[in-house]
Amino acid sequence: MTHVPDFNLAGKVAVITGASRGIGEAISRCYAAMGASVVLSSRKQEALDAVAESIQAEGGRALGVAAHTGDMQAAAALVQQAVDAFGGIDILVNNAATNPHFGPVLTAEESHWHKILDINVVGYFRMAKACRAEMVKRGGGKIINMASIAGKRPQPGMGVYCVSKAGVLMLTEVLAAELAPDGIQVNAIAPGFVRTAFSRAIWQDPDLNQTVLKAIPQRRIAETSEMTGLALYLASDASRFTTGGTFLVDGGQWVDSGLGI
Repeated sequence: MTHVPDFNLAGKVAVITGASRGIGEAISRCYAAMGASVVLSSRKQEALDAVAESIQAEGGRALGVAAHTGDMQAAAALVQQAVDAFGGIDILVNNAATNPHFGPVLTAEESHWHKILDINVVGYFRMAKACRAEMVKRGGGKIINMASIAGKRPQPGMGVYCVSKAGVLMLTEVLAAELAPDGIQVNAIAPGFVRTAFSRAIWQDPDLNQTVLKAIPQRRIAETSEMTGLALYLASDASRFTTGGTFLVDGGQWVDSGLGI
């Protein structure tokens, strides 16, 4: 009999940070449509409630919980609310990120470094640490870290952000090795340029946008919906033997020859 991969998330509980918009919102909607109960987190409760109510209106199960991943107590409280609402945690998507500095890396202030690394890297650590025990209770789990092409190749004006996303890639590998005995798979998705509010400063600037497009063989930037297929695979039982990987979704940017072909 032909084996068909199981992408069904019925009975699973997923926590998604940075879920009030963009990639996090798209992944949340996808997981809910595939049967998961989703706990949406970001800084602003009102925005979370709007997304959660929209998912509920479509027949999904969703809860919005405002939390700051820069605070370990807030991360632990988020996890507890997820457990109280839905009984456990099976999937964590670390998606929250920040980038308050744009320009040459040596023009950054130490405060920029502290904020970017604290949210983009240490925040992922906090959430993984807070979720581990609950995943173990369920017999294992999935952690998906949103990295970036910027973690593999320098991007103009985004040096500190690039360093943080490179840190996410190594954190993913370390966690994958350390959590494998617990039955927890840890992987990273590294998007290229995606049309989100986070990247608006680039795609709304005609000159910057054209510069970006020249480096992408497909000559376009992605839509948030194009991140969900891989996120679903990594959250589902179809990826039971996949861990420690970084998966590019970049329109070919990583393999671009620079020759315009």
